[in-house]
Amino acid sequence: MATSGVFNGTNLVIKVEGTVVGHTTSCTLSVNMDVADATTKDSAGWSEGIAGLKSGEISFDGLVDYSDANNAEQLLDYLIARTQVTCVFGTVASGDSIYTAEGYISSLEQSAEMEAAVTFSGTITLTGAIVKSVNA
Repeated sequence: MATSGVFNGTNLVIKVEGTVVGHTTSCTLSVNMDVADATTKDSAGWSEGIAGLKSGEISFDGLVDYSDANNAEQLLDYLIARTQVTCVFGTVASGDSIYTAEGYISSLEQSAEMEAAVTFSGTITLTGAIVKSVNA
């Protein structure tokens, strides 16, 4: 059954190559569209624009656990090898919308402070269309 009403952010996950990225604490899908200037002398002093290129990225933060099936180490391997990956952003609830796209791990950082959990963060730059579908 599809999620309704305001829901807990814990329910949103990202999958890379079909596997949930483990121990994430946050994830964000950003979609942008350039608006090209189309202002002319006939615009009566008003700025006008036309739709341009669309782009997207997924960013995430989490806690490092090397025993996760899809962990910071695996993501770094994708980055180093320049591997294009399939990404899914959404919940795992049946009937909910999910967004799927191809992309590249474009940044990955691990941070280790004294007496604190080791963390990681990264960005996946999407390439091509973002496809909306419904979880089965």
